[in-house]
Amino acid sequence: MPPILESLLKIAVLIGGLMTAAAYLVLLERWIAAWVQDRLGPNRVGVPLTKIRLFGLGQPVADGGKFLTKGEFTPGHVDKILYFLAPMAIFVAAIAAFAVVPLGSVVLPASWGVGEPVRLAVAPGLDVGMLYIFAVGSVAVYGVVLGGWASNNKYSFFGAIRSSAQLISYELPLGLGILGVVLASGSLRLDNIIIEQARSGTWNALVQPLGFVVFCVAAFAEAGRLPFDLPEAEQELVGGYHTEYLGVKLMMYMVSEFLHMVLAAFLIVILFLGGWHFWGLTGSAEAVSWPVALLRAIVLLAKVMGAIFFFMLARWSWPRFRYDQLMEVAWKVMIPWGLINVVAVAAWMEYGVQLARPWNLSAAQGMAVVGWGVLLLCWLATTIIDPTASGNRPRRDLSANDNCLE
Repeated sequence: MPPILESLLKIAVLIGGLMTAAAYLVLLERWIAAWVQDRLGPNRVGVPLTKIRLFGLGQPVADGGKFLTKGEFTPGHVDKILYFLAPMAIFVAAIAAFAVVPLGSVVLPASWGVGEPVRLAVAPGLDVGMLYIFAVGSVAVYGVVLGGWASNNKYSFFGAIRSSAQLISYELPLGLGILGVVLASGSLRLDNIIIEQARSGTWNALVQPLGFVVFCVAAFAEAGRLPFDLPEAEQELVGGYHTEYLGVKLMMYMVSEFLHMVLAAFLIVILFLGGWHFWGLTGSAEAVSWPVALLRAIVLLAKVMGAIFFFMLARWSWPRFRYDQLMEVAWKVMIPWGLINVVAVAAWMEYGVQLARPWNLSAAQGMAVVGWGVLLLCWLATTIIDPTASGNRPRRDLSANDNCLE
């Protein structure tokens, strides 16, 4: 198959798969919400024109049809160009970030040896894969800010300001969490990071628990999920930056939020949970047959679904942070922890072999001991130093700010 046709086929499969996944993740989240709240979720919509319900699996089709058939209305007070460009920017950025995400290992051609090995990614072999994801993911900030600005609405504008501050603040700990993994693996390619974890036999979450915690918290904030959904905050901002949107444009914002959550889940699994590697299943760099590649893809997707389930369960389990708490977590906790993790990993990469030899520890075992020790020390230091941890924080009088939005 010509390379251009192969790339177009991969792009079509990727977009179709992501849109289908986002639609059914909405249904999954509604089921999880019903389970947490001890009620029935959506279970009525099934095959059209029949009485077959199929546990409500037709609900995403009904929701999509509702959005697509809604009448388009543009408020007269908005900046029309930016109003239409904003949801498109965040939607395209959310899909484009998946171009370098490997969905499995390299697959050998058929047994008769015809054809080239197949790489299960749209842009495989990109040496700066993590930098690409970081750069494309940052474009989402413009989609949110432009949407709030173009709406010419005070609630939308406040939501956009919150979002820009939140996303910029948490990009720093997100990058620091990634930096520790890059130092340990020596590569910015996502598949090489998986292969390095398979070679050592230890996942990065076990040897860099502090970096794992920092990255997971920052990923929650970057995805805009509870308890970090301050930009939307229906109780305060009537929906935030997409208050003035409806129909297809609102659907693009909602799908983008779920795609960011899926991307965060993929990165957590690839960077810290071994990707397609599992104990007893080799994660070597060599091309493998279709059955082995399928098994690896199943392992990868199972881990991703576990991470997504945690994202959704957290939304219905934890209350939302206050805005000042959100900023304090970023600048007073996550960024210092991320810096400490990077210094600890760099020091271990330089002097770890000499330190581990007298204790008869392997490099991975010694790094795990250092990582868990640093995590414990950081937690103790934060608990002792932070006045909010001991309950001594004075309560603020918020009565003067009751009419701050008027």
